[in-house]
Amino acid sequence: MIPRPKVALFVTCMVDVMYPRVGLAAVVFPEGQTCCGQPAFNAGHRKEATKLAANFLAVFGPLVESGEVDAVVAPSGSCTATVRHSFRVLMEEGATQQLRDWARLVGDHTHELSEYLVDVLGVEATGAEASCTLTYHACCHLLRDLRVDRQPRTLLENLRGSDLIDLEEAEECCGFGGAFAVWNAEISTEMGLRKARHLDATGAEIVAVGDVGCMTHINGILVRRGHRCRAVHIAELLIDDPEGGS
Repeated sequence: MIPRPKVALFVTCMVDVMYPRVGLAAVVFPEGQTCCGQPAFNAGHRKEATKLAANFLAVFGPLVESGEVDAVVAPSGSCTATVRHSFRVLMEEGATQQLRDWARLVGDHTHELSEYLVDVLGVEATGAEASCTLTYHACCHLLRDLRVDRQPRTLLENLRGSDLIDLEEAEECCGFGGAFAVWNAEISTEMGLRKARHLDATGAEIVAVGDVGCMTHINGILVRRGHRCRAVHIAELLIDDPEGGS
């Protein structure tokens, strides 16, 4: 019998605080994990981002190095991209050799959820059922930074009972962009409204997304504008849970 891989869940801040169901749907859960430092890094606060990254590496590094876990998996393209790419930059100056080694090791073993399922485990169907019309919004970091697009689409196409509809300009940003939505609220809102119009045109009941930041932004627009479509994280759609339990 092939041993089951051991996965450490990097839950991400927004999932932990706002959407714990997404985290539960996505496994070893390291209690010492905190923010990966992405908001600070994107805002140019390198010192603060480096401290958070170092803590992250101190939590996950030993687990990967010892073989206690085979991979670190996150239900977020943006946070995965931070760990995989930005940590190496943050650890270039002033960090210990141990942290630099962990930055490379953990980065190489960190995967976004759909990427891990399809590319690492070879899973293209989870057996889950979603009796509804679906469409898919490609979140920016997932698509552009990680080059992950085929994987979530494959999983969604293989949901039992669902109908996956193409979304016009699916690859265009929804307007969230983390701090961008705060610093450029008017532009962010207009981008969200454009996305909502395209969603409305599909007639889909659900738009699947891979980042809860985008999910929150899109749902805010959809609810305020009275659209029936709702954004749902792909992790919740992939649960094979016929009884609907949490």
